[in-house]
Amino acid sequence: MDSLSFMFVVVNSLCFTAQFSSATDTLTSTQSLADGSTLISKHGSFELGFFSPGSSRNRYLGIWHKNIPVRTVVWVANRRAPIFNNSSALLMIDNQGNLVLKNGGSVVWSANSKREVQTPLLQLLDSGNLVLTDASDGRSGIYLWQSFDYPTDTLLPGMKLGVNLKTGLDRRLTSWKNWDDPSPGDFVWKILLYNNPESTMWKGSKFYFRSGPWNGITYSGTPQLKPNQVFIFNFVHSDDEVYYTYYPKNKSVISRLVMNQTNYRRERYIWDEASQSWSLFMYLPTDYCDSYGLCGAYGNCIITDSPVCQCLKGFNPKSPDQWNSGDWSQGCVRNKSLNCQDGDGFIKYTELKLPDTEYSWVNKSMSLEECRGKCSGCALWFNDLIDNRQIPSGGQDLYIRMSASELARLETVKDEPDEKVVAIVIPAIVLAFAFFVVCYYFCQRRLIKLKDENEIDGSDQSSEEDLDLPLFDLVTISHATNKFSLSNRLGRGGFGPGILADGHEIAVKRLSSNSGQGLKEFKNEVKLIARLQHRNLVKLLGSCIQGNERICSILFLGLVDRTGGKLLDWSNRFNIVCGIARGLLYLHQDSRLRIIHRDLKCNTRLDSGTGIPTVRWNLGCRRPLEG
Repeated sequence: MDSLSFMFVVVNSLCFTAQFSSATDTLTSTQSLADGSTLISKHGSFELGFFSPGSSRNRYLGIWHKNIPVRTVVWVANRRAPIFNNSSALLMIDNQGNLVLKNGGSVVWSANSKREVQTPLLQLLDSGNLVLTDASDGRSGIYLWQSFDYPTDTLLPGMKLGVNLKTGLDRRLTSWKNWDDPSPGDFVWKILLYNNPESTMWKGSKFYFRSGPWNGITYSGTPQLKPNQVFIFNFVHSDDEVYYTYYPKNKSVISRLVMNQTNYRRERYIWDEASQSWSLFMYLPTDYCDSYGLCGAYGNCIITDSPVCQCLKGFNPKSPDQWNSGDWSQGCVRNKSLNCQDGDGFIKYTELKLPDTEYSWVNKSMSLEECRGKCSGCALWFNDLIDNRQIPSGGQDLYIRMSASELARLETVKDEPDEKVVAIVIPAIVLAFAFFVVCYYFCQRRLIKLKDENEIDGSDQSSEEDLDLPLFDLVTISHATNKFSLSNRLGRGGFGPGILADGHEIAVKRLSSNSGQGLKEFKNEVKLIARLQHRNLVKLLGSCIQGNERICSILFLGLVDRTGGKLLDWSNRFNIVCGIARGLLYLHQDSRLRIIHRDLKCNTRLDSGTGIPTVRWNLGCRRPLEG
């Protein structure tokens, strides 16, 4: 008999063990979870067990992601009461159906059931929610207690952030104190239950950030939360509860929203399979203008302006000296006080984050015209308008009541050009005009240069026909003048004598590159000189047009001394004068092309050695005589 009893106990123990090991996502009232053991959700998304954060040796009961390699804790049970000796730590369900965490017989943490049940069951769901249910109740989704009602620093998809108006349960997020200590820090995200509820963040007792009221699609102050391809956002405001929640459109997306105590930001992360790390998707606050009440009452924060705080139209700084020094806390006051008499009206302000709703009232069924009858304003604010900011392409319209006189003034100002706009637009127009003028100038220069280059490229084939003269190449001229040696220089731009291959002595005139004379002008002048034939004019033998070079070659005539170093007698002088005069007479009168020389001087009068004085040309120093 004793043997049979022993065998019965052993069989019962084996069955108990098998049942526990095959149902790793649940814990019954007859079981306990010790340090080193875990519960794993049905599809392996989350795991419940004991852990030590960072470098700490303290033990905590928590939930973390199971299906990613980086342990990321999303919920902590005993964040205020760490376990120092983990050898006797146990999680169990007591006789009243409450969930308790004991250490050495002492209760460290507990979660009370809503009612007493006979068959309590603890289960870890694939959503990350740890729930206590009645196993005998066939209804699903009826929880006696759930961890989603008591979040720590992380909001998972499907969790609610807000208040149950029936029970008073306030679901809020509170950051860890630091990476090694999950106890509550001073960074809090919660819903404030105004008549028009708002999502807010706090640093201790200091109001830190406000999202603006929900407009049916997103928060008025956080347009980045509008519906997108990744998430669905929802804000519920009913008679029973007020809460915010979100869901990923693709259930395979792993996401979390966490309060970061280090930088005081609420950060949304998505798990990136490729990099095997968390990717930052979005964070709040985003910039300086998100600081609560930065610009004071009736101030408007414009992040692109300098300074960022500006008074709304119809208002001026309450304390100009403080305002101009960068202290905007005093805010702005009306230019004209309201008296709610006939003639008062509303000014429309667009693309704004709506003000703090603490002193506001909402009537969803009231029309705009009915709302205008209220003296306090269209949006039904009853006090100063605080924490306004400009949100381009995402803000909302706000109507503010103004006195009749101020309304008339603002209407007049509206018809006048904005000084800032004028100060920006006019210089911009001037700069744009100057830019186009400069571009036009350089384009024209470029076109002229290209035209000249094209003319130069084609000159080698056409120059000889155009000029009716021999065309010397640059190599021949350079060789004849010993590469334009200074020892052969005859004056500015002149070189000689040069010996051609046929034995002719030549002098060359090389046009300066900065003379300003183009190819066409050079050709015209060479043609003109070539047509002038007279015994008292120097004969033009040919030209060279190659690249940027413009060169004329003439017959070389030296200065011949016929006096043996003595002064010229009157007979020689007379002959020279007569020869020069005959040459000039031909140019001025007898030639078909009447020309004025314009550069007659001693060094332009040459003697060929035959006693015949001749007149030499300088390029550019002649002018056709019209008429």
